[in-house]
Amino acid sequence: MSDNVVELNPPLRTLMGPGPSDIHPRVLEALAKPTVGHLDPYYLQVMDDMQGLLRKLFRTKNEMTMAISATGSAGMETCVVNLIEPGDSMLVCINGVFGMRMADVAERAGADVTRVEKPWGEVFSPDDLKSALGSVKPKVVGIVMAETSTGASQSIAAISDLVHDAGSMLLVDAVTSLGGMPVEVDDWNIDAIYSGTQKCLSCPPGLSPVSLSPRAVETVLARKTKVQSWYLDTSMLASYWGTDRVYHHTAPINMTYGLYEALRLIFEEGLDSCFARHQTNHAALREGLAALGIEYAVSAEHRLPMLNAVRVPAGVDDAAIRRALLERFGIEIGGGLGAFAGKVWRIGLMGHTSCQNNVLILLSALEQLLGEAGIPFDPGSSVAAANGIFANG
Repeated sequence: MSDNVVELNPPLRTLMGPGPSDIHPRVLEALAKPTVGHLDPYYLQVMDDMQGLLRKLFRTKNEMTMAISATGSAGMETCVVNLIEPGDSMLVCINGVFGMRMADVAERAGADVTRVEKPWGEVFSPDDLKSALGSVKPKVVGIVMAETSTGASQSIAAISDLVHDAGSMLLVDAVTSLGGMPVEVDDWNIDAIYSGTQKCLSCPPGLSPVSLSPRAVETVLARKTKVQSWYLDTSMLASYWGTDRVYHHTAPINMTYGLYEALRLIFEEGLDSCFARHQTNHAALREGLAALGIEYAVSAEHRLPMLNAVRVPAGVDDAAIRRALLERFGIEIGGGLGAFAGKVWRIGLMGHTSCQNNVLILLSALEQLLGEAGIPFDPGSSVAAANGIFANG
């Protein structure tokens, strides 16, 4: 290593990809607050208050609601390894990358996994699961509410009714949806749910909000085998997050500060206002992109407001446009994954990123780059179309 170690100087970006999202200055400020011990009375009070905010955001009374000290993928693994014992049957709904990941995690935990698959960009109806539920009789059914790889929004309530009628538990991935659209854990009878901090919560990646229903907790306590992961064993984590405060691990104190402040920001705005903001900015972006001839990869009724998966126009170099957006305008958008690789752009309007300014700047930049690429459109049309949405509020 060179003796001349350079100072950190990351570039300023506008993060409009699939995550992370832009971080509010108040969250960055919270991260810099003085560190205290992980059993300090002050920190324990912050944990309590943050738990209360997470319950409000998840819309649940679940006692077992907490932030796992790792990213959203660890939240997925937490839910799976606590509910699944070797040989248990699990049904996983796959219509994108993160359904595939859930199935992989379940197999690693020893589950006998049955996959129910739909084409990328489509979503599941109860009819899609009836046959497998009847034949497999799974202990757990896993489904992704907001598939980040496709921009598809999955309805949960009717699926939940079917799953519970079959005697199974429902596990939901809410990594991209939490904080940007309604998530109703109790009303939808969700048994286990996980999310991440870096999407609509606009906090740096590093924590994973998780909530387990009383039935899920009973299942964990009734296990015949130890949870595969010591670190993610909720029966031990509960003693740290609960009233006993039994030491389990050294929690990321300053990340907890950041998430606490991110949640405070959401509730200062108000949940309904927060969800409406995401919808309005999505609608403005949609109209602006339509003026450029850019189409969505998902049908209108299933589009996520915070993750816009759109088809790369014919004759356009996918990577070249994304690179130019980053290098010339400081804007990050995401490329496609898996079946969508090279075919789709993923444009995030998550949390603090979801604002009128970002929509208009991105559309203006796209007009310049697509014009240089020889794509025909009426100059200024995308910005005008977006402003038509903003003008009508």
